[in-house]
Amino acid sequence: MWNLVLNIFLSFVLAQTNNGAAFNNDVQIVKLNPIASKLDIIADKAVVLASNDRLVFFEKNPDKVQPIASITKLMTALVFLENNPGWESTYEITEADQVEGGLLNLAPGDEVKIKDLFNTSLIASDNGATLALVHATKLDEKSFVEKMNAKALVLDLAKTKFSDAVGLSDQNVSTAREVALLAKVALAEPEISQATESKTYQFETINGKDKKIESTDYLLFDLEKNIFQIKGGKTGYTDKAGYCFVGRFKDETGREIISVVLNSSGKNERFKETKSIVNWVFQNYQWRP
Repeated sequence: MWNLVLNIFLSFVLAQTNNGAAFNNDVQIVKLNPIASKLDIIADKAVVLASNDRLVFFEKNPDKVQPIASITKLMTALVFLENNPGWESTYEITEADQVEGGLLNLAPGDEVKIKDLFNTSLIASDNGATLALVHATKLDEKSFVEKMNAKALVLDLAKTKFSDAVGLSDQNVSTAREVALLAKVALAEPEISQATESKTYQFETINGKDKKIESTDYLLFDLEKNIFQIKGGKTGYTDKAGYCFVGRFKDETGREIISVVLNSSGKNERFKETKSIVNWVFQNYQWRP
């Protein structure tokens, strides 16, 4: 009985701290390892949620709004799934699909299956493929973005706004907390989860060109032995957004969390900080999946 009372007290105390957890009345008690040190990260904003979104294990400026760059593509993918013309349908790349920023894997005249466009968009964070995916729905870009903003409202993402479907606009904004909630929904979709868990992807265009793309998520290529598995994620970068990453992680007991870092100090640092946060949570908290 005393242990139960103590744990409830700890839960309340931790809910008030930056490195603690916020609790609803109907969730299992979370216990912090007594020897755990406070976690400090350089990234400007961060959040770690349990996959059921009821527990917040770590937060730093979680509700401060900022650009989210190519993390935008998670919402683009969600809206696309609601307007999919068919995975085996084909689309021919045009000049209108060519957009500045990042590596373009497809050129005007390439005819590709919709499933290959979708995977190229998410795995390689290819801006041109993403724009082509939008055009393939037969919706104009303005209408598609309106659907993205409407979806954000449905998901109760009050601070999340979109101006384009690619992520180049600094008017595409959200918070670390809302990015985590968006990722929770997006990565629950099998097509999105499968794409973002893929290191590489190969396909052949209808007109016979071989294509091989590689993920921008370097954690998929991590050779270290970790206590977790990465179950999908999305990178993002613009000058104003900084280096960003959101990922879903699972440990050997089946516990899952979603980690977000926004405006990290470097391309590799966002992954290093993510690993530090994820390890810290799995090592120092106990909860039921």
